[in-house]
Amino acid sequence: MVLFKTKFTFQKRAQLAQSLWMLCWFTVLAGVLTFALGIYLKCELKRRSEVMDNTDIHLVPNTLILVGLLSAVINFVGVKICNDSLDLAKFPPWKGYVEPYLVCSFLFTFLMLFASLLSYFMRGNLDASLKIGLRNGIRFYKDTDTPGRCYQKSTIDRIQMEFQCCGNNNYKDWFEVQWISNRYLDFNTKEVRDRIKSNMDGRYLIDGVPFSCCNPNSPRPCIQRQITNNSVHYNYEVQTEELNLWMVGCREALLSYYTGMMATIGTSVLLCYVTQLGVLIGLRYLTIATEAVVGQEDPQCDSEGYLLEKGPMETVCAIVQVVKSFFSFNQVQTEPAVTEATTAVTEATTAPAK
Repeated sequence: MVLFKTKFTFQKRAQLAQSLWMLCWFTVLAGVLTFALGIYLKCELKRRSEVMDNTDIHLVPNTLILVGLLSAVINFVGVKICNDSLDLAKFPPWKGYVEPYLVCSFLFTFLMLFASLLSYFMRGNLDASLKIGLRNGIRFYKDTDTPGRCYQKSTIDRIQMEFQCCGNNNYKDWFEVQWISNRYLDFNTKEVRDRIKSNMDGRYLIDGVPFSCCNPNSPRPCIQRQITNNSVHYNYEVQTEELNLWMVGCREALLSYYTGMMATIGTSVLLCYVTQLGVLIGLRYLTIATEAVVGQEDPQCDSEGYLLEKGPMETVCAIVQVVKSFFSFNQVQTEPAVTEATTAVTEATTAPAK
């Protein structure tokens, strides 16, 4: 049972081919853009890899890069098919390859859909990665002399200034770690010794934050030390001085930045997915209608195109057979070879007897 049969005149076939030609070029450019966005997202994640704990989130940019490349190649072939469909002398060589091409392109659309959905569903992994990565980054902030952590301080300071954030969850995270290196502490002073002795882990903990947490919009000079002590600072109330420091945690700021970026990319890929389905449907009608007039005396005669030649289940079974036959071209037929070898041996053996 043929589904969605449509009659095409020569003018309709030409208009469909021209429209699909332009649409295929558009999807080629969209594939190049998707590839570029994947590269950009991967570079952004690499740039701040010191505050991220795992590499699972790189699955998103890697998938986008693959989808972009495949989309550009597949739709470039579609451009060639649309161009040759207008010249019946060039179209016959495509006859054996159009159906496998459409099948592979249809399977590729599922990869596009997966890449689009992945951009939305990786928020949880990104949140967990940033939570652990930023916690370790704050903990190693003071280790500027330790190999492998020399630039940790610079990275955290740049993130806090660029994203206008402080700490992992908020500025109080700095109260729980020793972020001042021992080389800059005077152990001869009573204050330093008392603070270290008061902590069971022997750390120098203060209610202070690095300079990068300061909000330049504050009307007063930034208060970095003894933030919770109202009596030390004149006309100061820690509960009301919201402009003194950045109130947003860096995990929330980075999560919002990356999820917004991935959501935008995911929406773009989803639109490309819908466009790709439209291109495949159009190519299906165009190739069937063009094949019907190949070999006819009048190449401008009317023809019919359809979406499915059989029912949905029968079509799926046929697609599976097409894919199997397309990928089995390199299989060696051993039975004829064995038969020929056996015949040769037999003739060679019986020849002297004759």
